[in-house]
Amino acid sequence: MSDALIVVVGSSNTDMIVKAERIPRPGETVLGGAFSMAPGGKGANQAVAAARAGGRVVFIGRVGRDPFGEAAIAGLAADGIDVSHLAKDAARPSGVALIVVAGDGENSIAVAPGANSALSSIDVRKASCAFASARLALVQLEVPLEAVEATIDLAAGRRIPVILNPAPARKLPGLLLKRIAILTPNETEAEILTGIAVKDAVSAARAARALRTRGAKSVIVTLGARGAYVSGPDFEGLVPGFKVKAVDATAAGDVFNGALAVAVGEGKPLPDAVRFGHAAAAVSVTRLGAQPSAPRRADIDRFLRERSKEVSHG
Repeated sequence: MSDALIVVVGSSNTDMIVKAERIPRPGETVLGGAFSMAPGGKGANQAVAAARAGGRVVFIGRVGRDPFGEAAIAGLAADGIDVSHLAKDAARPSGVALIVVAGDGENSIAVAPGANSALSSIDVRKASCAFASARLALVQLEVPLEAVEATIDLAAGRRIPVILNPAPARKLPGLLLKRIAILTPNETEAEILTGIAVKDAVSAARAARALRTRGAKSVIVTLGARGAYVSGPDFEGLVPGFKVKAVDATAAGDVFNGALAVAVGEGKPLPDAVRFGHAAAAVSVTRLGAQPSAPRRADIDRFLRERSKEVSHG
């Protein structure tokens, strides 16, 4: 396990998943196959991914006082995550996500945020002790912006770098971006943030540079199986991804971000940290579910060794 303590602030949901041949069109009913439930939520997914990748993780969030909330807390704790700052909301239910997974691994998701929508700056500041020994903070946008800003404030006060995964995407204040060490949008999110349509590495580079101009120190535009375009002070270029047979792409981005945080916290150069994140995400898409798909450190290291052999023998 890494010595780097990672503070993750974000959402926790219960995912209700239906496998179907394809994603239904508007107004259409598609007869699906197997149904399953699994713990999810971008924040919790990233916390689990980081913990399984070898990080020491504290999770700050909010769940309801209901069976879904109790199951979420138990699941996070089972992965060795510190859940002492995970608040129980008596007035709101735990968050729920309804997910349809198509035969090619693509998915469609609708989220009822529940207690996640009440995560406040007060909740985050109550957990300020968690930042005292943290190496890095990781946050997303599935919780109110005030909680995100409080996280960034606390991290800045201790000179802790922040990774912001801007998902789901929304316009962000310029002052906020200037305090982000690493911004990790996907193609869609990068387009929403910049107005630049991201279709390939060239357009990803334009979007990444635009976001760096607005203040983010480093930007990683994730491009699915193609990899990620990285723009930072010490490296600029495409870090290729890994080709695997996808079963379920749910939470692949979350797994990438969680593993990336561990690698950055361990002091890996950014291109190497991105490659580590790619490996974790590649393993995850070969498995069904959000948190259940997150690989452990041994799985990631084995995958990287095997792919390294393939390249050397290629």
